Amino acid sequence: MTVTADNLAAALERVESHLHPVGSFELADHTVPTGREEIWRFTPIKRLRGLHDSAPLGGSAYDAVIDAPSGVLVDRLHGTAADAVRGTSGFIPIDRISARAWEAAKRTLSVRIPTELVADEPIFVTLKGTATDEDEATATHVVLTAEPFSKATVVFRFEGSMTLADNVEIVVGDGAQLTVVSIDDWADDAVHVGHRHIKVGRDATFKHVDVTFGGDVVRHDTTAEYAGPGGSVEMLGLYFADAGQYIEHRLFVDHTAPNTKSHVVYKGALQGEGAHTVWIGNVLIRKVAEGIETYEENRNLVLTDGCRADSVPNLEIETGEIEGAGHASATGRFDDEQLFYLRSRGIDEKEARRLVVHGFFNDLIRKIDVPELEESLFATVEAELAKTVLAELVEPAEASA
Repeated sequence: MTVTADNLAAALERVESHLHPVGSFELADHTVPTGREEIWRFTPIKRLRGLHDSAPLGGSAYDAVIDAPSGVLVDRLHGTAADAVRGTSGFIPIDRISARAWEAAKRTLSVRIPTELVADEPIFVTLKGTATDEDEATATHVVLTAEPFSKATVVFRFEGSMTLADNVEIVVGDGAQLTVVSIDDWADDAVHVGHRHIKVGRDATFKHVDVTFGGDVVRHDTTAEYAGPGGSVEMLGLYFADAGQYIEHRLFVDHTAPNTKSHVVYKGALQGEGAHTVWIGNVLIRKVAEGIETYEENRNLVLTDGCRADSVPNLEIETGEIEGAGHASATGRFDDEQLFYLRSRGIDEKEARRLVVHGFFNDLIRKIDVPELEESLFATVEAELAKTVLAELVEPAEASA
């Protein structure tokens, strides 16, 4: 099949995903969600502090620190300068919160890696919330651009207390290699609803790592599309929910070009009464996307009673001319064979269970391939485990697929 601008546009117009609504910049096109809608049916609407309705988004109770190596261009844009870069990823708000954040963001942070630049050190963008209960919610907008044949790693870190609705656009130019790591290490009272949209160019490589530990309610909606053939997307996720905490990750990979690849692996652990995680993975393979290869996987490890993990993988396929497509999902407790193996070698039960949890996350953390982060992430996992008395963990049970 010969791909032309005309037949590509026609194919894109005809197909809609039932898990990914049609976008609009007009706030009036996005009704206030009630929780009965498909894309909101898991989310605790009442805990969003009005982000989904009409709560003011003019807050600024945060500090932002950017540490970028030489050659990387960082600008805080206003007015027409901001308008010139916003939307370059093809992002269109898909729900009321993203549309409200689009309207309310006071300025746009632009991070640009120039053509053929190879950044030797990661770019760190740290947002530390300083809000109190009385402070308004905040809306922010970021545009990250990796120009053709550049190579860089960008780390977003979220800390402190605030109520945040943010939109992040990522443009990966032809032949570029970009890794983006997003770490939500909020205080226990934070609420964060984030939308990330990625456009991957011809023969470009993009890796996204989403790490979520802190916060009261965290909901991330991450979408990726392709601007040309040969692009590759890898999405990795790591999350750990404690008592009463709600974490939701929604992913949508839209194969809009032939000979593209996507690989999604998310792993989560839950402990404590009322801990709730949601993972929604959706891949749309359009008619034009011949020769693509995709796989998505979600694994959840339940550490105590009283937890709930929802996992919904989904494939929507419009052409059979593909290399491969699949998905897997499993939620369960400890693997009794692993525990038996460790205990048979003289390791006590508490330590054995701790080692199983570390092993569950270990391969994923190593895939991040950012040495500056590996040690701190392992330490955070250890700190999460310390919140639960290991002796009170549930007895091993066979995982369910």
